[in-house]
Amino acid sequence: MTHHISLRARVLPAVAAAAILVPVAAGAAPASAATAPQVSCTSGKAGLAAKLQRDITAALATRSGTVAVGLRDRTTNTTCTLRATTAYDSASVVKVTVLATLLWDAKKTNRYLTARENTLATAMITKSDNTATTSLWNQLGVAKVKGFLAAAGMTRTVPGSGGYWGLTRINVTDEQKLLSLITARNTVLSDGSRTYLLKLMGQVVTSQKWGTPAGAPSSVSVHVKNGWLQRATRGWRVHSVGAFKGGGHDYTITVLTDGNSSMSYGVNTIQAVSRVIHRDLTPTASMAHRYKPTTTPQEAHVAVPQR
Repeated sequence: MTHHISLRARVLPAVAAAAILVPVAAGAAPASAATAPQVSCTSGKAGLAAKLQRDITAALATRSGTVAVGLRDRTTNTTCTLRATTAYDSASVVKVTVLATLLWDAKKTNRYLTARENTLATAMITKSDNTATTSLWNQLGVAKVKGFLAAAGMTRTVPGSGGYWGLTRINVTDEQKLLSLITARNTVLSDGSRTYLLKLMGQVVTSQKWGTPAGAPSSVSVHVKNGWLQRATRGWRVHSVGAFKGGGHDYTITVLTDGNSSMSYGVNTIQAVSRVIHRDLTPTASMAHRYKPTTTPQEAHVAVPQR
């Protein structure tokens, strides 16, 4: 039996939020209880959906900005969503899509990656190297990226134009589809391609291993890719996508944010959400055996137009 819970997210008091809250649009009315987006969870495990909904909502209750969340745990048939189709500038999170496109394209001609492609892909994922990303983006071209997105069913993702891959428009639903393709057998990506992607996402340098891994128990393997960028409107975009397996669970988490006053503010929001998700899925793991990200998170600054 599937248990469903959907309760309204708490709304920040206007006075407390006024100094830091970035409005959705000029002249937009403050969110009311009737219009506030809500966390929605379902689960095959009794009580889990209600707990996740309550805890994710509580983790976001004091946070400003616009936050989107996706969770899927195959083991307990659990999903949670918040702002599932809201679009965000991708920043470096798109690098997973770039590599998936490269592997999908190579599979069509039954070829391995070249030594050059392997070097670029490794730098792009493990160190978030922008130059390597631009080289692969230009090699593939937007047409092939669109081809992969169509094959993957990522219908709402829009590649950045003018070479600005960091301005690809992404959303929780499509990022969760991508993580699903990477973590289970399918006809879009070969098993070898999936293993390669997960290997690189598991080798991200410590300074960039923040976000969704926060609070993951040591019994779980961690695969992550993060991104951030700042623009004149909507402030900092800070995102994290992660895949986790072990301890009786097989789950993926996407957290996308914008309207952040600083990079660290967005990181802290993502990690607050991620900690409660890991805790609710794996409640028996002790705090001493949960991942604590660096207190000085790093990520590649993506060159984009300011507006």
